[in-house]
Amino acid sequence: MSPFGIVALSLSMSADAFAASIARGASTRPDFAGAVKGGLVFGAVEAITPLLGFAAGLATASFVGAIDHWIAFAILGVVGARMIWEAARRDEAEDTPAAAAPGWRGGLVLVATAIGTSIDAAAVGVSLALVGENILVIAAAIGLATFTMTTIGLSIGRVAGARLGRTVEILGGIALITIGSVILYEHLSAIG
Repeated sequence: MSPFGIVALSLSMSADAFAASIARGASTRPDFAGAVKGGLVFGAVEAITPLLGFAAGLATASFVGAIDHWIAFAILGVVGARMIWEAARRDEAEDTPAAAAPGWRGGLVLVATAIGTSIDAAAVGVSLALVGENILVIAAAIGLATFTMTTIGLSIGRVAGARLGRTVEILGGIALITIGSVILYEHLSAIG
């Protein structure tokens, strides 16, 4: 794969994570160090999933391809719905970064969101196994692009969340549900 192809693939693989990180940044309003940590989690997950897909190869390609869209839809739908529910039930007086940070939005939700947005990268890994590409270079590029994009997205979300409060968090939840729905729709329409 050409360097341009690797960059294009890396940026396309990081697009969902970027959108999800804006929603997460609006919800948790991390400082820069928190945004970097979040970027590292998203980047690591996004780099690991094509390696897992590549390792799985042809043996499981049909099985993974049959359910990956449902997994992404479920994870992103649950996380998005929870964001909307939490934002809607919080009082305006509680609409501060301190109130938004703890609770269910811990590291587990961060990892779940990262996994939900990276399942398509596993499918890319399977397809790269078929054509014999250098998966280590491509996975590293995907991880770096995702780290950069999610760190920026978390920072953008923090600013938007501080200004617009729970409205941005509700919109972020809707965005996560939409991303999951689009993944599901694209896979189901490709089948039918």
